[in-house]
Amino acid sequence: MKRFVVILMLVLLPAMLFAGQKNKTKKANAETAAWRYEIQNEAVGADNTVLVRVWSYSKSVDVARKQALKNAVHGLIFKGAAANNDRSKRARALKPLVSDPNAEQTYASFFDSFFADGGDYARYVSVANSSGAGNVVKMGKEYKVAVYVTVQYSELRNRLESEGIIKSLDSIF
Repeated sequence: MKRFVVILMLVLLPAMLFAGQKNKTKKANAETAAWRYEIQNEAVGADNTVLVRVWSYSKSVDVARKQALKNAVHGLIFKGAAANNDRSKRARALKPLVSDPNAEQTYASFFDSFFADGGDYARYVSVANSSGAGNVVKMGKEYKVAVYVTVQYSELRNRLESEGIIKSLDSIF
């Protein structure tokens, strides 16, 4: 009987831990699906990359940091990025890559898989810096977390062009 209980515990414990982790992931994705974030252009690199600062909101600091990558790509595609008017940076505002306000619904199947966990969005983004004073602010029951993110802007644009979501710059001329 003891052996049965031990075996049962060895089987059920990992399953329960996995289920708990899966619930956290679902909750994080649900929070991200609301697309609550702020994005600011910090710099444009010579290699067609963009450094942005993204403020993500969540009840967990770790979740907010993780979701900041999705938020950065989503922001550049659909919202653009506000200018940073700090005298030392003077980074201009960036317009959204997609100008059609209904594109997210029109191409929902593409964007659902693109922004899924492990989705293609991750090819175009990396964390530049997520630590430092002032990057985490407690706001009631949740946190506002700032993360500096580098986005492969021109490659992201090329992907959206190849998918037919936006027109290429060549088609203008």
